[in-house]
Amino acid sequence: MANHAENHQLPMLVTAEDGTTVWAQRDWPAEQRGGMRLSPRIDCSSLRLRSSEPGYTADWHVAGDPTLIVVRSGTLRLILRDGSAREFGPGDAFIAADKLPDGLAFDDAVHGHRAEVVGDTMLEAVHIKLSP
Repeated sequence: MANHAENHQLPMLVTAEDGTTVWAQRDWPAEQRGGMRLSPRIDCSSLRLRSSEPGYTADWHVAGDPTLIVVRSGTLRLILRDGSAREFGPGDAFIAADKLPDGLAFDDAVHGHRAEVVGDTMLEAVHIKLSP
């Protein structure tokens, strides 16, 4: 293992200047501690356990509060307004942090992302609300 610290990276849904949801990459610094790379402490406000049946779909929405989502089983597909999609399976993690700019009402034709469970395995995930 290298002696230098490397960043931890996670894909992240964020809001672009025009209010649309886009993908970004989030980096956290890491340091070596006892044979592991460890990020600084990340404050969280709550944890929820989620399960969704195969075929589940969510209409267009934004996450609001930043949420770290860790998939335990099944496959979750996220679709953006531009038609692009990414799938997350067991062991994958991402942060959903898209939100409406202050004072802006949700426009069902412009804002947010959709989510769907694909395949025939129930989605089991952990949702961890990150402190702002």
